[in-house]
Amino acid sequence: MGAIEAPSGDELLKVLAALGNPHRMRIVAALAGGRNYVSGLAREIGMSRPLLHMHLQRLETAGLVVGTLELSDSGKAMKFFEVAPFGYALTPQAVAEAARTLTDQAPDGKSAGAPGGNAQHGKTQHGKASDEKEETQ
Repeated sequence: MGAIEAPSGDELLKVLAALGNPHRMRIVAALAGGRNYVSGLAREIGMSRPLLHMHLQRLETAGLVVGTLELSDSGKAMKFFEVAPFGYALTPQAVAEAARTLTDQAPDGKSAGAPGGNAQHGKTQHGKASDEKEETQ
């Protein structure tokens, strides 16, 4: 088994954001036991199929699960998911290395400087540092 490849900052954020939800962690845990089709997985973890699809899409985008469409013996299309092989060493050094490769995109795909982005940590709506007191007139 080879060394674990260090992810880029953007890739690491995507993975951590995907795993930062307890439902998605449970989905990965269920799929670690073997592949499953959407309806079977929904029953196993007690979640509606539409909600499960949303979580699976997020996990698939992060590269943590892989979905394939297959035909059953009766000709019905079934989407199966399985865990993609992954491994991350999460150390302060790995985070520092990943941070050096970050782009201007926030984990949700918005530009960090756009409304809703994260470029102005510590600033109020009016652009002042949160520890600066606004003068009242």
